[in-house]
Amino acid sequence: MKEELIKRFGEGRVLDVPVKDGEIPLLVIDLELKSPVTVLVTNGLSDYRMPVHEKEEGREYNELYFCLPSYWEWEDRTNPRMNWVFEWIQRLAKYVIKNETWFGHGHTMPCGTEMQSLSESMKQNHFFLSNPMHLENEMEPIISNGKRIFFLAIIPIFEDEMDYKQGRGTFKFVQKLLNKGITEQLDDFRITSLKSKWRLRR
Repeated sequence: MKEELIKRFGEGRVLDVPVKDGEIPLLVIDLELKSPVTVLVTNGLSDYRMPVHEKEEGREYNELYFCLPSYWEWEDRTNPRMNWVFEWIQRLAKYVIKNETWFGHGHTMPCGTEMQSLSESMKQNHFFLSNPMHLENEMEPIISNGKRIFFLAIIPIFEDEMDYKQGRGTFKFVQKLLNKGITEQLDDFRITSLKSKWRLRR
């Protein structure tokens, strides 16, 4: 898959990320958009064919990604405000393989059994998987080794947003995010997209 991404983005913009033995290979992609971002993406989850529901037929092969803002120094793997993305992208990728299940647009999950905030600055405690929004064009599916591979963005969300999504559905939740200018691009400073008493209590 790396070769196909290099064809799309150019030599030097797609680099391997060192990982430990037994971990899913990772890549970083530097994108010079209006506001530059770095994409941290799995490079091997698509070796696993997801047993998707009938309505998702054709989307059996996926990779996961985080969209990191330009102000993040993601290379500092000791910084707890940023290094959680490496742990969680591995945990999510391994979870879907180990449990022989599938991920798709709209899936949600808590950040562990304790549902703790992701970091000191990133207070969200759930994840929402989404088709690309901010990177809709850049992260279009690719064809690699005869497989059509899709990309799913991992978006941290707040507990009230999780409740809203569960109650109102994926489409309305995505519209709520977009109406607030919220996409998959991580933002240490964002607050909930909902007007709620919970928000006032923060």
